[in-house]
Amino acid sequence: MDSTTMTAALNAAARGWHVFPLRPGSKRPAGHAEDGCPGTGRCAGGHRTWEQRATTDPGKIRAAWTHAPYGIGIAAGPSGLCVLDLDTTKSGEEVPARWAAVGARCGEDVLAVLADEACEELPGDTLTVRTPSGGLHLYYRVPAGVVLRNTSGERGQGLGWKVDTRAWGGYVVGPGTLTRAGRYAYVWDGPVAELPVWLIERLTPAPLPAAPVRPIRPASTRRSRYLDVAVRAEAGKVADAKTNRNATLYAAAVALGQLVEGDALTEDEVRAALMTAAGRHIGTRQFTEREAERTITSGLRAGAKRPRHVA
Repeated sequence: MDSTTMTAALNAAARGWHVFPLRPGSKRPAGHAEDGCPGTGRCAGGHRTWEQRATTDPGKIRAAWTHAPYGIGIAAGPSGLCVLDLDTTKSGEEVPARWAAVGARCGEDVLAVLADEACEELPGDTLTVRTPSGGLHLYYRVPAGVVLRNTSGERGQGLGWKVDTRAWGGYVVGPGTLTRAGRYAYVWDGPVAELPVWLIERLTPAPLPAAPVRPIRPASTRRSRYLDVAVRAEAGKVADAKTNRNATLYAAAVALGQLVEGDALTEDEVRAALMTAAGRHIGTRQFTEREAERTITSGLRAGAKRPRHVA
């Protein structure tokens, strides 16, 4: 047992941050990957991701960290955080022309340039962690009702070169964690400031229209009415789910996966029907498109173990 990292994990949880174990000396989550999921124990209802396993429960944290000197992963979304990851320039790395022209040499510089261009104050005075590479993690609270995703560099809604963000679907290595590259340590262990409005606006993607639940049509004239009703019923449960969306999607995938394995349906049509039904929930809390796809895959795999044949 490593009492140092256990204490750090408990301290993080006391702040309201949802934590989960990282492999000792690594930045990767502990536990099995989805493709190696046994479908038993905590994953009996479908593979549980690190984001789903993250907790603030002191008892669960003590139980986990008693087993090994785990590092600390902080699930940003469930914790109500958006963490700005400001990276450094590697030896010999060329600075892109757009940033070299304004004298930027690292993520900190890029953030300063962005603030200046937006005629806004440089965001500061918030809890800050130094990474082993010399970069910084700036922690910010996300206002209620705002849902942000991860960004990477300048891609998509990204802020800029050497600036990543971690929100829903992402995690950061927590302070107190020792990796092979070094330790993550507080620079300033103060309050977590609210994410500035101008950054929220930059990071919020344009809203997408809700995915319609298209009528499920028979794949061919030979398809029985029973199968058509079965697909409609399962897709309808997913579309109408108000809570436990992921569990509902998993159960539907298991049921239809049995018919796929029994050669009554094709996997492609089942995936299409379930993804269409799940589409209206994408963006709700931690329910992402990637998570929906994984859940369907897991459910189909479980259903295949108990094939159903339709005459």
